[in-house]
Amino acid sequence: MLRSLRPALLPVMACLAAPLVANPANAASPLKAPGLPTQGVQASAQGSQAIAQAPMAQRQGRLAAAMTRLGPYAAGEAQLTSINQLGDLQPSDWAYQALAALVERYGCVAGYANGSFSGSRAISRFEAAALLNGCLERVSESTDALKKLLKEFGPELAILKGRLDGLDGRVGALEASQFAPTTTLSGLAVFVLGGNSFAQAGPVTTSTYMLPSGTTFNYNLELSLNTSFTGKDLLRTVLRAGDFGASPFGGQPAYLGLSELESAFESDAGANIVAIDKLFYQWPLGKGFTATVGARVGQDDMLALWPSAYPADTILNVMAVNGAPAAYNKNLGPGAGLMWQGQSFSISANYVASNGASADPALGGVATNGSGGSGSVQVAYAADQFGLAAIYSLLQPGSQGIPGATPFVQQGTGSSSMDLFPNASTNAFGLSGYWQPSHSGWWPSVSVGWGFNSTSYGTAQAEGSLSESQSWLVGLQWKDALAKGNALGLAVGSPAFATALSGGGTPNDGNTVWEGWYKFQLTDQISLTPALFYLSRPLGQLTPTGESLSQLGALIKTSFRF
Repeated sequence: MLRSLRPALLPVMACLAAPLVANPANAASPLKAPGLPTQGVQASAQGSQAIAQAPMAQRQGRLAAAMTRLGPYAAGEAQLTSINQLGDLQPSDWAYQALAALVERYGCVAGYANGSFSGSRAISRFEAAALLNGCLERVSESTDALKKLLKEFGPELAILKGRLDGLDGRVGALEASQFAPTTTLSGLAVFVLGGNSFAQAGPVTTSTYMLPSGTTFNYNLELSLNTSFTGKDLLRTVLRAGDFGASPFGGQPAYLGLSELESAFESDAGANIVAIDKLFYQWPLGKGFTATVGARVGQDDMLALWPSAYPADTILNVMAVNGAPAAYNKNLGPGAGLMWQGQSFSISANYVASNGASADPALGGVATNGSGGSGSVQVAYAADQFGLAAIYSLLQPGSQGIPGATPFVQQGTGSSSMDLFPNASTNAFGLSGYWQPSHSGWWPSVSVGWGFNSTSYGTAQAEGSLSESQSWLVGLQWKDALAKGNALGLAVGSPAFATALSGGGTPNDGNTVWEGWYKFQLTDQISLTPALFYLSRPLGQLTPTGESLSQLGALIKTSFRF
């Protein structure tokens, strides 16, 4: 059969004689077969882990990778116009006349950019289908042999067409999602329905501590505008609104701050007021360095590695700071930072002044006694399945507070009020790490962390003042638990609690926090997460003598991403 078709197939098979290139970087670049539809996609340049790419560039990179998988014939090189451009073909070659006719009459043949044809190499069925499709669009009459070939390669042609149509659709969706030519807009809306109950022994309810046990329904809305001017830099603007200011889930009243949720927010101007939560700019400096400067930037925005695989869906804020809430304090305000990333190691250094927008040096400013500043240095190592980090932070009083500390520690570090200890200074150290399995299954990811803090004062304090505090965390998380896309998390730890007092006193500030949750991934954009948490002593050392108090919370968190 093939022998009888050979005279008719000769022109067509000649146009299919370009080889399969397993590694285009190690071979000449093939010229494009005319007529094959292509879609040009600009790939984004790779930068640091923290930003180095804007979301637009990241998506373009993924599209470029998809185009690469279609084979070298989707690349779009200059096409042949003369048989003389193929330097390894001689007039004595048996296929020379057929190839000459194809090139000069129809422009229907593929060679390589280095001027070779390499006609003796094998090609894949996908390459053959792609070139055949290009030739058929240029040849006006279809013989029976061509029809047979078209039928033979029908499945491959359909797959190629489907892939290209899919890429066209993805490019269209990407363009439609652009807020502006250089900006993308993404959003997160969170609903929280839940309540707290308190178990006490002794007359706690008659003391000065009010125990809010009502059910609340709160929300948090975030709109993130990510702008890239070069494909490597990032200008991030985060608009935020919420109504957690009067809720225990928002850390109110302050002595119940350990029940604050990581997603809780309310503007200083009040509930339901849209405010600028973050505004900063990051850009690469070359050789692995990335710089950040912002009028409202968080400490966590300027760390090359966040050393935890827990949690996939945040619940309590104290469980989302790597077991070292004083070191990973998430201080927010005017600041700047510098990151360096190697292949595995990274170093980050940053400074944030939470009161840096104020001109009064007694109440604000940058690098003043009233700045509410924090400076951090982190050294980290990350591999495919694990990561480790050591961090040191210096905290001034008057910052936004430690996101996971007992009321006694908050007061002792001056985080809750500058007027308490205006000369307090806290040195915070943290060690954190994680391990995660290569595949989802029975083994969970494991995240652990420990923090140690030393607080001193510029003026003499009464005996019994805070001197040292510690914290720890163990978090377990199962990916694809029970169903693909879902997740299960369990964590136990202690917030920053006093372990030593001035004058040698014995503190009684210890407490334990537990949380458990299960995230139902209803769609790609919607998740539903029921959660429980338990605080053994939410007041810590402020619990009245002879009394006890514990707190149990339950909530349902619904997240919408768009």
